[in-house]
Amino acid sequence: MEQMDMDERECEASSEELKAAYRRLCMLYHPDKHRDPELKSQAERLFNLVHQAYEVLSDPQTRAIYDIYGKRGLEMEGWEVVERRRTPAEIREEFERLQREREERRLQQRTNPKGTISVGIDATDLFDRYEEEYEDVSGSGFPQIEINKMHISQSIEAPLTASDTAILSGSLSTQNGNGGGSINFALRRVTSAKGWGELEFGAGDLQGPLFGLKLFRNLTPRCFVTTNCALQFSSRGIRPGLTTVLARNLDKNTVGYLQWRWGIQSAMNTSIVRDTKTSHFTVALQLGIPHSFALISYQHKFQDDDQTRVKGSLKAGFFGTVVEYGAERKISRHSVLGAAVSVGVPQGVSLKIKLNRASQTYFFPIHLTDQLLPSAVFYATVGPLVAYFAMHRLIIKPELEKQRESTATDILQKKQEAEAAVRLMQESVRRIIEAEESRMGLIIVNAWYGKFVNDKSRKSEKVKVIDVTVPLQCLVKDSKLILTEASKAGLPGFYDPCVGEEKNLKVLYQFRGVLHQVMALDSEALRIPKQSHRIDTDG
Repeated sequence: MEQMDMDERECEASSEELKAAYRRLCMLYHPDKHRDPELKSQAERLFNLVHQAYEVLSDPQTRAIYDIYGKRGLEMEGWEVVERRRTPAEIREEFERLQREREERRLQQRTNPKGTISVGIDATDLFDRYEEEYEDVSGSGFPQIEINKMHISQSIEAPLTASDTAILSGSLSTQNGNGGGSINFALRRVTSAKGWGELEFGAGDLQGPLFGLKLFRNLTPRCFVTTNCALQFSSRGIRPGLTTVLARNLDKNTVGYLQWRWGIQSAMNTSIVRDTKTSHFTVALQLGIPHSFALISYQHKFQDDDQTRVKGSLKAGFFGTVVEYGAERKISRHSVLGAAVSVGVPQGVSLKIKLNRASQTYFFPIHLTDQLLPSAVFYATVGPLVAYFAMHRLIIKPELEKQRESTATDILQKKQEAEAAVRLMQESVRRIIEAEESRMGLIIVNAWYGKFVNDKSRKSEKVKVIDVTVPLQCLVKDSKLILTEASKAGLPGFYDPCVGEEKNLKVLYQFRGVLHQVMALDSEALRIPKQSHRIDTDG
């Protein structure tokens, strides 16, 4: 059903177009056209699938049920079938409801919601205990672990026009029983290709109204400046603030920053950030009131499927010295788990656990001790590693194995169906090529579909592509090939060789005796031939 429904899902083909596609596939897979027993058997199976798909898509009611519930909706029995086989009006109402839900999901993507939840935990009683003094106190045998602070923030963006965006954000904080919140509204306007401006208004129960203005401007192709002015109203009067950042691209991977901040905490800061595909390096120096410090940090990015990163930093200043090291790793398609150990004087030892889930961040700083205790450093380092490997071995890995087995079985089945379809296409493709050659038309020389790895830094990744030369040639009609905006894995003779990964279609074709080449995204519409695809052989 995928093969006939590909165009239906995207462009709502008319009944005449549906009949034309049905006739074309019937001619291609008709059993009487194949004498070989094996090919005849494969043709019968594919012919029956095409016929079943046409019966579903040509009937308005079953078509509506399939559009809403998919193949599973057609296979339900008993009262569930009775419930779902409603009038066309009711089915259409259900379909429109699901359309609204899809629009809401698209709107959520457009609003770009971001959120952070931070829960501070005081676990100093694990290491800084005075057992002799409190040994007679009831309940003193168990360490007291408490939550001493929390912070929640959320922001959303609402595009108003092509150049205007409204941003609404809010936050709530509490520490040791005292807390407060604030809400901010900002309006951003893109003034040109070189800059934008933003007006901000805010209010909170701990601080008075806030008025701010932020400006961004590209001075040259390699240099930009950002200025942020703010007026904070409070019981102590008006507190102005000004922050200016000047940045310059030193090379394609390195950016230098100069920052000047005037106001409550005045400071001057300079930093250099180098970011490549395998590493991230930062060095910074700040002179200010009350904090002056020097910082150096390095992060190594492993080129593996889990996007593993290890990092370390050293920060020294008037407040003391802090050494921090940690790692992060992708644990699912949308989730990244990280942990870092912070050791400092006089800060003590802390363990920081962070989980990024899509656009949400969950942060858990755990303060272990105010002293430099080797035992605290050891458990903060080893504890998360043991917990992660145990969770990975007992929970994540078995689940991934199940998914891989299920995916492998599905890929094998789809591969067999695609190979059978390709074998049945051979005779039709031979006739199409003869007709196209006679008029110097469209000949597909080579075509590949799947995951391509062109980046040298990712050469350890496995290339997963399949040859789709024959299936694409079979779709050529009157020296044209037109593919709609949909995944090409559902085309006749195609299958998905790498489920869940980014895929492309690469085509090398000949038109009027001249070679052309194009690469398209999986869901990108494609129309060939095109003059822009022509390979320049002059050089």
